[in-house]
Amino acid sequence: MIAGPLLLLFCLLVLLGYFWSSEPDHFDVDEAAKERALEADAQLTTGSYTTSAVIAAMETLLNKRGGYLSNDIMPPSIWLDNIPNWEFGVLVQVRDLSRSMRNDFSRSQSQSAEDVDLIVAEPKFNFDTRSWILPATESVYQEGIDALYGYLARLQNPDDPNAQFYARADNLQEWLGQVEKRLGSLSQRLSASVGQIRLNTDLAGETDAVQSTETADQVSVKTPWTEIDDVFYEARGAAWALVHFLKAVERDFESVLQKKNALISLRQIIRELEATQEPIWSPMILNGSGFGLFANHSLVMASYISRANAAVIDLRELLKQG
Repeated sequence: MIAGPLLLLFCLLVLLGYFWSSEPDHFDVDEAAKERALEADAQLTTGSYTTSAVIAAMETLLNKRGGYLSNDIMPPSIWLDNIPNWEFGVLVQVRDLSRSMRNDFSRSQSQSAEDVDLIVAEPKFNFDTRSWILPATESVYQEGIDALYGYLARLQNPDDPNAQFYARADNLQEWLGQVEKRLGSLSQRLSASVGQIRLNTDLAGETDAVQSTETADQVSVKTPWTEIDDVFYEARGAAWALVHFLKAVERDFESVLQKKNALISLRQIIRELEATQEPIWSPMILNGSGFGLFANHSLVMASYISRANAAVIDLRELLKQG
């Protein structure tokens, strides 16, 4: 007599979990910036697109289907891991960009003061991803979003010269350095889905370099099969966020990129990352061998990530040139 209702409840929870497990759509970076400027009755300025893109990404994280899932402790959220890993991938990119906004984009030089709102926003986004109460992660992230709204309002206020966004080649290069490292790490972790014997290149390129403890000349690297889909969805979330952030950067740094003849390079990075967002038609993330009978979704993702990373390296070199 009890088994029937319990089975029905279980089926409903499974269907709800399936519904919540769909990734959110992309948003239009231009429309996001214009919408926020219209709400504040302000004009778009340098930095409006990047700031609005970070706000929109975080609001998507909190307001998508099922809301923010990483800190949920009740079914069906507690059974889900794909979307929480997707959320973490997005969040890492938000953290990196908000740090660059605080340390580089909003400051004219190393001795200049930090922006009062970015001082609040950046650490809020670095709060524990799994805190469900006292305080809940969502409430802390919302405080960070509110601080970004404050920065954006001052940035678009011609009577407030204290809020600035400096679109300079060296600032952009600093942030792209973080992007390069993140993409390189994701590419390595995705490639490890099939297992590899890698040569240790930790000290390559510098004869006097040392490290804390000795390591083997060859290292066996393989992602546990239970974590393969976790790494895949983290990479997919990171790429989703970067597509929007790079499109925003294209707007705010347009004059710099044109001067360096680097717009095409930036757009190529965006194109490679957009390819990672194609629909997944398989009911699960397959892990076939590199040239085996079945697909390996991680290696396909690693290919796009690696090509985007190579394009980021080329773009940074272009930005270094006079």
